[in-house]
Amino acid sequence: MPSASTLALFAAAAFVLILIPGPNMLFIVAQSLAGGRRNGVAAAFGLLTGTLIYIAAAAVGVAAVIASSALAFDVLRYAGAVYLVYLGVKAWRSKETPGAVAVERGRTYRQAIVVQLLNPKVALFFVAFLPQFVDPAQGPVATQVLVFGAILGGLGLVMDCGYAALAAIPAKRFSGLNKVSGVLYVAMGAAAVLLGGRR
Repeated sequence: MPSASTLALFAAAAFVLILIPGPNMLFIVAQSLAGGRRNGVAAAFGLLTGTLIYIAAAAVGVAAVIASSALAFDVLRYAGAVYLVYLGVKAWRSKETPGAVAVERGRTYRQAIVVQLLNPKVALFFVAFLPQFVDPAQGPVATQVLVFGAILGGLGLVMDCGYAALAAIPAKRFSGLNKVSGVLYVAMGAAAVLLGGRR
């Protein structure tokens, strides 16, 4: 089990990394704009579920395999980009009002899981960043990965729910925000292709 000081240091470092805007934050904002706070929270829990799956994968070494393979990395990256563009086009063409979208939170939750699993940078996080805090002398490595992953997931969920609450404010006052969500999705997909290289 990692020491208390190591856990605190990891939590602080993870908090700073989570604060940096990225695809997850934009996904939460897009969902909150389209369907309100509850829709954004559903997305946050979906992202958390995807993170938990990656944590389990990292604990058994699967994430390391993905991160070490350029082909696997690129397949995930392009698949994720295509999926985000698909969501963007779907949101843009949708004629639903924000209130109507909000009732389909199960779909939002499932989409968020897919978005997270198709984000290869999450795997890189567990391979490049998290190992800096793992100390074999402190116990089984898999257990430490699970502990660190739980901290990351908890911090991410709290912050994502905060983003959802903030982004939902304009959703209550304006209509047509599904088109804004569509633009955000397409932008995320383009960024994944243009800026998502290994270096």
